[in-house]
Amino acid sequence: MIARLGHSARLKGSSLLYGLGFFYNVLKETGRFFRRSQVGYKVLILQILFTGYEALAINAVMAIAIGAAINVIGQSLLPQFGQSQLMYSILIIVITRELGPLLTAFVITARSGTAIATQLGTMVVNHEIEAYIAVGLNPISYLVVPRFIGVVVSMLVLTVYFNIFGLMGSFIVVQMISPTPIGEYLGTLMSMLTVGDVVSGLTKALVFGVVVSVVATYQGFSVNRSSTEIPVAGIKAVGQSFILIILTDVLVTLVQYA
Repeated sequence: MIARLGHSARLKGSSLLYGLGFFYNVLKETGRFFRRSQVGYKVLILQILFTGYEALAINAVMAIAIGAAINVIGQSLLPQFGQSQLMYSILIIVITRELGPLLTAFVITARSGTAIATQLGTMVVNHEIEAYIAVGLNPISYLVVPRFIGVVVSMLVLTVYFNIFGLMGSFIVVQMISPTPIGEYLGTLMSMLTVGDVVSGLTKALVFGVVVSVVATYQGFSVNRSSTEIPVAGIKAVGQSFILIILTDVLVTLVQYA
């Protein structure tokens, strides 16, 4: 039993080292990506379209629903304590600093994280990765980096869209409960929105994008030779991404408020 535990610990340690080495190679190849002419640009564009553009609808609906819920709760409870104006501050903090980047990261993980891990895992099983290496092409540069950049860019853009729909789109719901002139609503909202709120959310979005893309590509390459490992890689990519997203969210929040 002790021998098994020791072997398991060594495997986990080696996996961590491999993961860190993989992340280092991704960052190194990312720095070289735009300095060379290559077919990777097509993969990058397709990744942005799939991860970003095709997720706009679900992101907008989710943002409007969350913003509306916060407005409804705030309009119902805060006037009882004479703090009606506090609703704008709560809306800004919850949307821009927390739920915007966090929920967007969960959507991207569920959609793109699974897809990336499955795509790369299938390529490994079909010996396509070996073909890249055989002709002298670096799989990380041509397959991982475009997906890495595409997910990070999409994460940032979708977070901005979430903020816009969450803060502005919920105004429609506010009108049904407590009619407010749009000038007054937007004026008060923008006066309370600070650069720090926006930067905080975008910082988290950047970190989450890096986490999702690196974990998904790493899990895709972790597939060996069996096709049954492909769905397992997708499940691992989602599970590990969720855990790391939550942990990094806590760490970034602690650093920002420390």
